[in-house]
Amino acid sequence: MDYSVLKFMHIIGATVLLGTGSGIAFFMLVAHRTDDVAFIARIAPVVVMADYLFTASAVVAQPITGYLLVLTTGVPLTEGWVVASLVLYGIAGAFWLPVVWMQSQMRDLARGAAASGTPLPKRYHRLFRLWVWCGFPGFGAVLLIIWLMVAKPGF
Repeated sequence: MDYSVLKFMHIIGATVLLGTGSGIAFFMLVAHRTDDVAFIARIAPVVVMADYLFTASAVVAQPITGYLLVLTTGVPLTEGWVVASLVLYGIAGAFWLPVVWMQSQMRDLARGAAASGTPLPKRYHRLFRLWVWCGFPGFGAVLLIIWLMVAKPGF
């Protein structure tokens, strides 16, 4: 495959990861801050769907396009910035997988509370706090990976 096409696909994947991650965080945070159970119950399923459709697709595409890029360019997989990117990718994934599960749990809790006309349960609030805390290292890892892709620093 042509280098320019691979690079374009890899950049699009990185953009989708960064954009969907920040978009999901924004919408979930805005919904949560309204304290409107019905609104949260409408937004949370969209957040979960976006993560499955967009983030998951990019999560699969990134290592494939990245591997094909290193093959095409001859950059060794042992190159420092490549190794650092792979480690950070693992870190991002280690935080993203629980976040997806938490979002699904929060969605279900919000739906249940909305259906019964009750406030959000304590479990929802605990999950939300944990979701926020997991977002920082996961999102930070993606930002660092993008910097490494651009700067390609020597280690």
